[in-house]
Amino acid sequence: MTLLNQRNATQASTRLAGIPVHQNPRPHLIQTYNTTLEALTRIPTTAVYRQATEALTQQRLSIVESTENIEEIESKINVGQIEEVIIQAEEELKMVAKIEEWKAWEPLEVPIPKGQWVYPTKD
Repeated sequence: MTLLNQRNATQASTRLAGIPVHQNPRPHLIQTYNTTLEALTRIPTTAVYRQATEALTQQRLSIVESTENIEEIESKINVGQIEEVIIQAEEELKMVAKIEEWKAWEPLEVPIPKGQWVYPTKD
């Protein structure tokens, strides 16, 4: 029997060092995703970061809202255990605040030097 099949509400361990079992992950993820989407509204709609993060967050929120079974959520999102999904969601929420603070969508203060983004190639 795989770990995925054994998982239930009384799971004792994630078997991931330093990551405890979350006893109520679905409501926590829904809240975190909704908070992230609200925070993203403070970033211009033209910002690529907002567009990409909004799309991913909406997709994952839709999965979590429409799926009750944790194993199914893990399978559909396909990035690991639900606790790992929670960590990713929480870290993304922190990143939204940093992107807003840094105003990362604004033009650079100083133009990049010529050749900055030219990489060596084998000729």
